[in-house]
Amino acid sequence: MTESASPKAGDQSVDSRGNGAAMGAASGACHGGTPSGGLARNTLVVAGATLLSRVLGFVRDVIVAFALGAGAAADAFFVAFRIPNLMRRLFGEGSLTMAFIPVYSRVREEQGELAAREMARSALIWLLLILGALTLVVEVLAGPLTYVVAPGFADDPERFGMTVQLLRIVFPYVILICSVALCMGILNAHGQFLAPALAPVMLNVALIGSALAGYYAGGDVAVCMAGGVLGGGVLQWALQQPALRRQGFTWRGAWSWRDAGVRRMALLMLPTVFGAAVYQVNILLGTLLASFLPEGSVSYLYYADRLVQFPLGVFGIAVSTAALPSLSALAAKNRMEEFHGTLGSALGLTIFISLPAMAGLLALAEPLMKLLFLRGAFTQEAVRASALALLAYAGGLPFIAGLRPLVAAFYSLENTRTPVVVAAVSMVANIGLGAWWMGGYGHVGLAMAVSVSSALNFSLLLWFLGRALGKYPAPLLTILKCLVLSGVVFAGAWASALGPYLLWLGMIPVWVVVYFAGAVALRVPEANLLLSALRRRVRGKTSRKAS
Repeated sequence: MTESASPKAGDQSVDSRGNGAAMGAASGACHGGTPSGGLARNTLVVAGATLLSRVLGFVRDVIVAFALGAGAAADAFFVAFRIPNLMRRLFGEGSLTMAFIPVYSRVREEQGELAAREMARSALIWLLLILGALTLVVEVLAGPLTYVVAPGFADDPERFGMTVQLLRIVFPYVILICSVALCMGILNAHGQFLAPALAPVMLNVALIGSALAGYYAGGDVAVCMAGGVLGGGVLQWALQQPALRRQGFTWRGAWSWRDAGVRRMALLMLPTVFGAAVYQVNILLGTLLASFLPEGSVSYLYYADRLVQFPLGVFGIAVSTAALPSLSALAAKNRMEEFHGTLGSALGLTIFISLPAMAGLLALAEPLMKLLFLRGAFTQEAVRASALALLAYAGGLPFIAGLRPLVAAFYSLENTRTPVVVAAVSMVANIGLGAWWMGGYGHVGLAMAVSVSSALNFSLLLWFLGRALGKYPAPLLTILKCLVLSGVVFAGAWASALGPYLLWLGMIPVWVVVYFAGAVALRVPEANLLLSALRRRVRGKTSRKAS
């Protein structure tokens, strides 16, 4: 890369206006006939790729539970990894892409493809500079930072020292994953979702490999996994580059220290870091409070959160990831009626998927924990404690998932103030409720506080957005129908859980079919939207094979 204000040879794959086919991709999430149809199709792409990552994530967690259990070494690794992992969720799935895509889309719309590419390269330079400096600071101040994140560990010098050591190893991952997030933003803005959604697969592969290597070599599994985090970051970056080249993008070309788009992105991003990821901030605060609870409490919350993250990541984040480029393109063109319709579809899809997921987790909390983790160092007591935390987290799942499309809508409109104010209120509620309830309910009280504060955050954002748009995007009829169907799923899953694990496990696909068939029968529009998108995707694959 070279600093320049003029186009480089690598940028000549666009027309004289600098747009080419790319401007069609600016509304890439809208193609497929209608904005809602494109949203459903892209959601399926992201969800399918994310499903693979989440399955590998569970394999990873099974291996970690077997090798580390829920003791001091596991607590140390989870706390150390939570800091860069929080950055991954903030940036890889959150604020960087939410701040980047609206600005990038507007630059493409108003100034053309060359200017948008220059902005992306300039953003990478600034990211490397800022995050490199931040990493040096953390390496020096790892001890005080560990004390801030897990002050309760100070009473256990061995666990505290282990956490400091692991934090120093894993923190440089932040540089890699934020660079990956920038690649994701470029690809999503061009209507490309597969490679970005597959990136977490690389992290899970690296962590699985490093954990197995450490365990069977008789080494320190936690240290080996910390090294695996860095290896996973390198693999994630490498995965994005072929997809970028297929879009005609190269990192060699014009960039500038004073790019106006980067400045606008930075102004959006500073509050976005907080407003777009209040759930992750609340989880971190829960870790801080849990460090004062008995040993294992941090791990119980971690394993419960991992199960909640499965439906949240596969579908909740998939919907918002697919919706953001579409919303940004529509906002840039001031097509607000279509903006409202796309947002309503995003919320409807989120509710349609998250409500039965919540019902399933509530009904099968302890059986799932037993099936996945009851082996090796993970005891029956750990299963029971983690299952209780899962029950508390699961109740907030629809609200946590619904936050993503709402926040995406605000940032597509380049409104950062409202989500930040609402997130601050939610965070205060989480701290207050967590500190109050942990006295009587321990780690379960902390999980309950996260769910209640997420519900508060969702409700306030929906209210403010409804006032801004003149009407509320919440699909009330869909919510009522999905609640009834989810109640059926809960009752059936809970009854099957009383039998052997092969029964309730085998019945899970049955409940999925029952829920979906019921939704089609009740004419839930989101069910027909997903069904139509799936049929188009199958027909597309069939026609490509035939040709």
